[in-house]
Amino acid sequence: MKRFFGFVKKEFQHIFRDVRTLVILFVLPVVMIVLFGYVVTNEIKDVKVGIWDRSRDQASAQAIQKIFSSGYFIPAGTLDHEEEIETLFRSGKAKVVVVFEENFEKNLERENRATIKLITDASDANSAQLAQTYLQGVLVGYFRSMNQDVHIPWEVDIKSRMFYNEEMKGVYMFVPGLMALILMLISALMTSVTITREKEFGTMELLLASPLKPREIILGKVTPYVLLSFVNAMTIILLGILVFDVPVVGSFLMLMLECMLYIILALSLGVLISTIAKTQQIAMVISLLGLLLPTILLSGFIFPIDNMPPILQWFSTLMPARWFIVILKNIMLKGTGFSFIWKETLILMGMTLFFILAAVKRFNIRLE
Repeated sequence: MKRFFGFVKKEFQHIFRDVRTLVILFVLPVVMIVLFGYVVTNEIKDVKVGIWDRSRDQASAQAIQKIFSSGYFIPAGTLDHEEEIETLFRSGKAKVVVVFEENFEKNLERENRATIKLITDASDANSAQLAQTYLQGVLVGYFRSMNQDVHIPWEVDIKSRMFYNEEMKGVYMFVPGLMALILMLISALMTSVTITREKEFGTMELLLASPLKPREIILGKVTPYVLLSFVNAMTIILLGILVFDVPVVGSFLMLMLECMLYIILALSLGVLISTIAKTQQIAMVISLLGLLLPTILLSGFIFPIDNMPPILQWFSTLMPARWFIVILKNIMLKGTGFSFIWKETLILMGMTLFFILAAVKRFNIRLE
């Protein structure tokens, strides 16, 4: 029994000496609880709402005031023409547009009936449905309370319309998200494991002793994964089109170029991970835990970024998948051109350059 307790004590000492094990045992659960507690929520806040008030009377003004005083919505500007609705959605400046019909207050007084239209950007089906439900609830509750003060009953007809995804298909949201997740994991994971394997088995030294230069070795290791990942991207897009009827409204060539940029970014991140990891297992852990959970939780793939606390919104800006998903939705669902996605493209290019420079700096040809 004494030997057994001595063995247990020795195991505890090994555990507490291993920083990686302590991180997995104690830090990871806390991080996951905090992330899931703040990110996984059915509540909404700060949804950007545009207003097209064709009536401009007291009743519509009071309804608008009620919308923005509810605590769920923030103004995204006013509109004067129907064409401005799609422009507002394409630019990402609004998620919902509320349209008050002409003579709104007069129709309530004379015909006891008036109409409000809610037009929603449904490229993200979950958040669109949630925002529309909240907005309908605010308006219905307000007009019901107003109706109690009049002798003749009247009602407000609230009509809804979904832009880019009228049938509210969840696959319209999941195909771009899964594409970003799969390309990131495959490209970064396979690259980091492949290069780390060479270091772990000692074959990297033999390669470095050959006439090939270090950058040629790395490029030789990475090039096959560029082509294979590009085939993966093509496969995902074709499956989305043929099986799930996900459209590609915009330029297919631009979509492919953006996919190639994202693949190169992921591969450069994999090379950087390989310069940090000493074994294949460590490379896999860093790739999976460092990329899988943040991509799912903080990229806007499943959970709306606007609903997150400010600090998590800031961390989400560091996730390449966040910007790639925005690009995919704009090209595939909204049919926008480069003028609407240039900012996200520059961010991805900047991240790619940073990862490449960081990997080159850390790459140690002596493999100490």
